[in-house]
Parts: sequence; C-alpha cells; structure tokens
Amino acid sequence: MSNGIETRTISAARGRELCVEIAGDPHGKPILVHTGSPNSRHLYGEWIADAEDKGIRLISYDRPGYGGSTVRPGHTVASGAEDVRTIAEALGHDRLGFWGWSGGGPYALACAALLPDVAVAVAAVASLAPYGAEGLDYFAGMGELNAEDIRLFFSDPEESRRMHHQAWEEARAATPEQLAEVMKSVLSPVDAEAMTGAVAQWLADRAHDGLAAGDQGWWDDGASHLTGWGFDLEDIRVPVKIWHGRQDRMVPVQHSEWLAANVLGAEAEITDSDGHLTVIGRVGEIHDWLLQYF
Repeated sequence: MSNGIETRTISAARGRELCVEIAGDPHGKPILVHTGSPNSRHLYGEWIADAEDKGIRLISYDRPGYGGSTVRPGHTVASGAEDVRTIAEALGHDRLGFWGWSGGGPYALACAALLPDVAVAVAAVASLAPYGAEGLDYFAGMGELNAEDIRLFFSDPEESRRMHHQAWEEARAATPEQLAEVMKSVLSPVDAEAMTGAVAQWLADRAHDGLAAGDQGWWDDGASHLTGWGFDLEDIRVPVKIWHGRQDRMVPVQHSEWLAANVLGAEAEITDSDGHLTVIGRVGEIHDWLLQYF
C-alpha cells in the first residue's frame, strides 16, 4: 500500500491472476472503474480525492494482458464481467456501482447486462458503441489515428498487428509530450488543452505500466471492442446513465447517442463543451449519481 492506494493480486479462472488497485475509503460504498485503452488499473488522483470525500471505496483492475494481469488471448467484453465477479467476491462485495470510460465503457455495460445481481447502477462515459451496429455511423467525426487503425484491423489483419506492435513500442516509453503529439489527430481543441500537466502525466504513466508486460493485452482489448461483445444491450435492466461531450474526436458523440437510444431506460448527459479527456472531470457528478442507488 502506498499513499492510501492498495495493490492486490487476485486469483482468477484458468490459473490467471488479476491485478487490482483500491483507493478511497476502505469502508466506503464500492465503485469499480473500467478505465480506457490502453488499459491500466491506475486511478486518477482527482477520482481518488472525490472517493475519499464521499465515502467511496474506489476499485480498478488491469484487464487481461495489461500490467499485472495474466494475458487471456481472444477474450471478449462479456468475459470481463466474469473477472469482475471474481474481484467482487475476493473483496467481499455483493453489490457494486460501476463506471467505464472510453474503451472501458463496453466493460461497464457488460456488468449491467451480465451481473444484474451485483450492479446497483452503471455509468458509461465517452463509451464506444458496438461496431457495425444498425443505425450507427461509427467513424463520423472520429480523428484520423483511431479511424485508420480500426479500418486497418478489418482490411489487413496482418499489417494491423504489425502496426500495433510498433505503436506499442512507442507508447510504452512515450513522454507526456510525445504522447500528445501522437494523439494530435484525435484531440479536439478542448482535449489538446487538457492534455497537459497532471492529466498528461497520468496517461503516460498508465500507458507505461499497462503496456510493460507486452502488446498482447492491448491487441486483445481492441479486438474485443470491434468483434461481438458477447451480450445483448437489450438485456440491461439496471439503471444506466451515459455521459459524453460533443467535442470528442476519439469516440464521437453519436456512439453515446446510439447507446442511449438502445439501452432501456438509459439517461444521457451530453455536453456541448466537453471532449474525451475533459468529460472525466465530471467524476464528481458520476459518483453522486451512482451513490444514490446504494
């Protein structure tokens, strides 16, 4: 444990291990965060401070193949819910709130669909929608870096894997300034302004730690978003709220608009001023919304 942050390794199915980070109030209401891609268990400092203020036990984990979690080639978004149940049981929690940001959004929605006995409520923040969903223009407004990577995944899988390895080599050692330069095409003006200081350092640090074990986890994570998620959004019956900003070029706002229209009873908070990075500054609102369901 360091500065009130605890790291714990939990045994999972098939002889795997899951590396978990726990912060905030150790006796508080448990909320599990699914962070974005490339993934890392590391929680942002402002999220932890809000959890401490509000009596929240904030939990996150490395998805398979990232950081300290065992690789699980070919895993699906749905299989992430199995890992979450394992974590909840190991930590002694019957009920949790969930929120997922960006590439973590689908994993939070999997908890809503597949763990209705565990999830009190779920927030999806700047989340991806399913690839190929009817009525969704997946790429409109998406920055060049992300759009080209996704198109290559389908058009030339071998070249996509090669380029992915190259991106991994760059990202695992990038400085915050280098990361901002690589991400330039997906940063709207508000996000470019946010990609400095503590936010930029946190993104660089989580990339370094998350990608240290190799590139397979990042590859599998991306593939899980673009292939079948393994569950039906129509099955969701727990409370869901969706946050997104119209200035988002990493995951354009129509992804959340589509989710809001296709998840029964979902609320949506779409802001004109936020981008992909600035929307995570709304964590206080997200936590307040989740806490009302405990």
